[in-house]
Amino acid sequence: MSRQPPCGAAEARNRLKMARAYLEVASLAAEELIEEARNVAAGNAVLAAIAASDAICCVRLGRRHRGQDHQGAVGVLRLVRPDGGKHAADLAAVLTIKDSAHYGDHFIGDSKLKATLRATARLVEAAAVIVSDT
Repeated sequence: MSRQPPCGAAEARNRLKMARAYLEVASLAAEELIEEARNVAAGNAVLAAIAASDAICCVRLGRRHRGQDHQGAVGVLRLVRPDGGKHAADLAAVLTIKDSAHYGDHFIGDSKLKATLRATARLVEAAAVIVSDT
């Protein structure tokens, strides 16, 4: 079930704080030399990307996606002007790793993790800029 509850600047600031914290944990885990740490890093990157997307949507749309289907969040983020398409593409790319990171039984490769972290960092940075304008 998909819901789009209303939200605004206060919620956006909180979601941005969470996005930054998840990204920080993801970055720390990515530095570890054990292969399972890549999954931990990717899992936290996914959470960071979702939180950043929520922050963007709260400011620009006054609502955010909530529901089991995270692809719905991509559709809502695409509605943001300007740059919704670019942000939605980054979120979609990050979400491709969600199941493997959170529920998979194989370890995520280094190049896939790096791409995920880059896309997540772009979303968090965009959210920071957008939230700072409020």
